Amino acid sequence: MSIAVICEFNPFHNGHKYLLNKIKELSDEPIIAVMSGSFTQRGEVAITDKWSRAQTALKNGADLVLELPAVYSVASACRFAFGGVSVAKSFSCVKHLAFGCETDDVKVLAQAAKASHDKRAGELLAVKMKGGDYYPRALESAVREVFGTQTAEVFASPNNTLAVEYINQIIGTDIKPMPILRVGAEHDSDKSNGCYASASYIRSRLRKQSAADELMPSVPELITYPEKLEQAYLYKLRSMSVDDIRRLPEINEGLENRIFSAVISSSSVGEIIDKVKTKRYTHARIRRILSCALLGISEADQKLDVDFVRVLGFTKRGSQILGNCRLKVVTSVAKAIREGAINTELLKKDIFATDVFALALKDNMPCSMDYTEKIVIV
Repeated sequence: MSIAVICEFNPFHNGHKYLLNKIKELSDEPIIAVMSGSFTQRGEVAITDKWSRAQTALKNGADLVLELPAVYSVASACRFAFGGVSVAKSFSCVKHLAFGCETDDVKVLAQAAKASHDKRAGELLAVKMKGGDYYPRALESAVREVFGTQTAEVFASPNNTLAVEYINQIIGTDIKPMPILRVGAEHDSDKSNGCYASASYIRSRLRKQSAADELMPSVPELITYPEKLEQAYLYKLRSMSVDDIRRLPEINEGLENRIFSAVISSSSVGEIIDKVKTKRYTHARIRRILSCALLGISEADQKLDVDFVRVLGFTKRGSQILGNCRLKVVTSVAKAIREGAINTELLKKDIFATDVFALALKDNMPCSMDYTEKIVIV
């Protein structure tokens, strides 16, 4: 048997090390990490390259690291979870899906998962949103009215959002949830708590070239600077029509017009985001939409099924479970594209995302890292 973890490790820090160690304590089975590649669910370029993150994960408890395709990495919680679970369940040996969250009560999380698609709660949510309420607060309030305070409190923490979606996605499979109670700093906290800190705080430290050794097992050498992609974003967005924007993910209720208007009247990405943001449209959602525009990811792309798994690295133990995968295992992107036995469009999106990632480094790197970087073996 094996245990899957859907993750970003952006970057891999002490909280992630604790998560993997805790999983090992509960079950000494191989850990498969399904990890975002060059862009993340926040709609931002990853802090460092996916091979470095894979290597750190393998040295600190993971046995096999697979890439979550970019089309799902830069997606809403529901689609992010769909992509991750699709990869995880392609392994016949995966019996548990582990994840960090604010409660390890499986029954409460299962009830929250049920509430997330309950018709009555959905109708109340729509009414509250129409009244101008902020989405996370409206959702929590709607669930409280239908299911009570204990279930509603699950939605009060951003860390639980993905946990709920993971549980929804594994319904009907043989995979059981394994919630791990988080420790350390709160989500997006701007300060450390002993040897723990939020990933956003650590990213800020790294980009300011401040020491972060006490917060992570190893400090990455290559660091990205999102502002380096500013002109690329503006160029791409200014070249798009309203119809082009309409084909992007998470676009509804005329949002394409709002974005188009903001693009033509703004001189920076931050200004565009501020003009588009409302209580209904969060910063994270807008950043994801803009990153999908930059990477050429459409609504249709995020509805594609996963038909391959891309290997980033493994330990000896991890290599032994690759034979349990029901899908095509990709160890060479060149060979996979040449043979064409998979949906190569998904793989090409990953390659392009890495080529864009290379422009966000302090010193620009050439294209084709996906062709030249070797699988990490620990």
